[in-house]
Amino acid sequence: MSHKIDFDSPVPYYAQLLDLLRANIRQGIWQPGDQLPGEHTLCTTYEVSRTVVRQALGEMESDGLIIRRKGKGAFVAEPKIVESLAQRLTGFHQDMRERGHQPISKVLFQDVIPAPVKVARYLEIRAEAPVVHLRRLRFVQGEPIVLVSSYLPNVLCPGLENVDFREQSLYTYLEQTYDLIIARGRRSIEAVLADAEEAELLQVQVGAPLILLDSVSYMEDDTPIEYFHAIHRGDRSQFEVELVRIRERGQMRETLRSTVEDLPPSSKLSKSA
Repeated sequence: MSHKIDFDSPVPYYAQLLDLLRANIRQGIWQPGDQLPGEHTLCTTYEVSRTVVRQALGEMESDGLIIRRKGKGAFVAEPKIVESLAQRLTGFHQDMRERGHQPISKVLFQDVIPAPVKVARYLEIRAEAPVVHLRRLRFVQGEPIVLVSSYLPNVLCPGLENVDFREQSLYTYLEQTYDLIIARGRRSIEAVLADAEEAELLQVQVGAPLILLDSVSYMEDDTPIEYFHAIHRGDRSQFEVELVRIRERGQMRETLRSTVEDLPPSSKLSKSA
């Protein structure tokens, strides 16, 4: 691969520059957190205009490869943490361990509370029935990645409010202690903006993009066992979703394995609950 712009090529200059800058990140020449050379330096190095440089940097920012900070310049972004929670019934702890990370949680709240109306509806219990509310700030590589609130019927897991979940999986504990095995679930994903509390906990700016994951999990007999409301950092999270093709009435159509119905719309249940 050439390390210079080919001015005789039909490929636009900004696209060639984009490939060159991406290669610097891919090959480890620029590491996460490193500051890129300034626009003037890039113009001089690659003999292109400021417009070309800005267009290439804009594409890199859109792809999440760099972060531009006003008055400071552009920096190589931390690689996103890939999660498969949108399609697999694994918990965050297991999913991260399978990918070679050691997740740690800071427990913000853990107690038995009366079920709020919305939580009761998704767990199919009466309003104000006792539920275990577990709210955790979860870290990967020492960085806060997701803020999650879990609600479970207290009658199914008495004493859960006293268990230390800083370094262990909730799902594994439910299986080993209560023989409660999650068989299926419904999950929805949407983009939201960070409010003041979320920004402080997740160490992002107010208004930063976040990914909201809502889920209801069921046992084999269709009894709801957990409702959770998880808010992931948009700059550090990437979800995998597997597409499958199914045949319906002689026609082919595509669907998501994680298709979701009847989950709450764009309301933040953790606040209203």
